[in-house]
Amino acid sequence: MPRLTLILGAILVVLGVISYIATAFASWTALIPAILGVVLFGLGLLALKRQKLGIHIALVVALAGVAGTLMNVLQLGSVFAGTAERPAAVIVSTITFLLLLVYIALGVRSFLAARRWRREHPTPS
Repeated sequence: MPRLTLILGAILVVLGVISYIATAFASWTALIPAILGVVLFGLGLLALKRQKLGIHIALVVALAGVAGTLMNVLQLGSVFAGTAERPAAVIVSTITFLLLLVYIALGVRSFLAARRWRREHPTPS
């Protein structure tokens, strides 16, 4: 999970910078995926040293990111209908939402696998 966190952080930074450039530097909010990416990258670095702490915090940040992008994701239909005010923001938010959702699912799966492994391989007391 630490490497996945680092990779996701880097992808989000690239996504945020590209969206900021693509929107002609119109609003700093286009950088929100990059800000999330920097935070997740930092937590990935922390997870290399203290895995449990870094990944738990990274998953909370990812969950906050999912909640923060949800409103724009719900406007995705308006992009296809041609009525969206800021179609680029909706598209970038949807990509960010999906990336974070997959990351959360993989994180939960990792926690369940670790718990199962500990149950099957108890440490001698």
